[in-house]
Amino acid sequence: MLRQGIIERYGEYLPCVPEGAGIISLSEGSTPLLRAHNIESRIHPRIELWLKYEGLNPSGSFKDRGMTVAVTLAVREGHKAVMCASTGNTSASAAAYAARAGIECVVLIPKGRIAKGKLAQSMIHGARVLQIDGNFDMALELTRSITNNHAIALVNSINPHRLEGQKTGAFEIADDFGGVAPDFHVLPVGNAGNITAYWMGYKEYKEAGKSKNLPRMLGFQAAGAAPIVLGKPVDDPQTFATAIRIGNPASWQKALDARDESNGVIGMVTDRQIKRAYRTLAAAEGVFVEPASAAGIAGLFKLAQSGFFDNVEQFHGDKIRVVAVLTGHGLKDPGNAVEASEEAISVEATEDAILDAMQLYHPSET
Repeated sequence: MLRQGIIERYGEYLPCVPEGAGIISLSEGSTPLLRAHNIESRIHPRIELWLKYEGLNPSGSFKDRGMTVAVTLAVREGHKAVMCASTGNTSASAAAYAARAGIECVVLIPKGRIAKGKLAQSMIHGARVLQIDGNFDMALELTRSITNNHAIALVNSINPHRLEGQKTGAFEIADDFGGVAPDFHVLPVGNAGNITAYWMGYKEYKEAGKSKNLPRMLGFQAAGAAPIVLGKPVDDPQTFATAIRIGNPASWQKALDARDESNGVIGMVTDRQIKRAYRTLAAAEGVFVEPASAAGIAGLFKLAQSGFFDNVEQFHGDKIRVVAVLTGHGLKDPGNAVEASEEAISVEATEDAILDAMQLYHPSET
């Protein structure tokens, strides 16, 4: 069977895409939902944890869900170019979908603050990559100004069509659980478009009678880039999780609405906590993600340690069902993966030396 993209699969919930539009798709969506048996037992005995692995979208991140809609509509409206500001994933996705559409793509990135894997994607897809001496927020402001004054489509998440596509992740989760949303939905928060989109999706699906309930939304920022938690913009955001290194989120108020309407939480975790979760996902579950993806898992550990889940009502047997969105693939940021891992061991090219280094048994014992 041919795999459908999200517009083909959920077109009835995407009224922004008119019938007959030429869909620009890379067969995004339909990402796996994996039970995290090993990690859930370490977090809390009452948690049933599922991982929505968005890193298996075509360009390696959740951004593809919104980009298929944004680029489809940009082409339909006659635009010959798209533009975005990015910390990496948006630029890679925009470049891929622009290439698929046969139009130009321009990306503005903060100089020296983008993972090489993401930069490589943008470049190989043929985008014009412009590095500025400034942060993401400055790049976004420039992008807004340029696209307002020229015939270029803006494809950042402030484009509402992006969020329309991203909300389909909530549809897939509810569908996979037979029309039941999880008790809690956890994800990292950077520019805050994803938490906004997922909450929008869950609400729409419930209103349509496709889901029986709504989850509580749990979002986590990096401590060095936590403007929503601090209640004020961060002029110089700092975190090794580059995808969420944003000091003034575009969807700030909508993220607060999602938190408040769902009786949820937006908190923050340290880089040390994110790194621990990052390694745990890979070593305990075999799931390799970019650092920002692990912020939600780090947040779950933090909440559990605070006693947050001890008195939560149970909905699924004796368990609390939690879905964590893993926003991007680990190959987006290979440098951090190497730094977080043990170095390769150099050994002589002999069987004894290799067996000795394996530390399974000493050759002299055989």
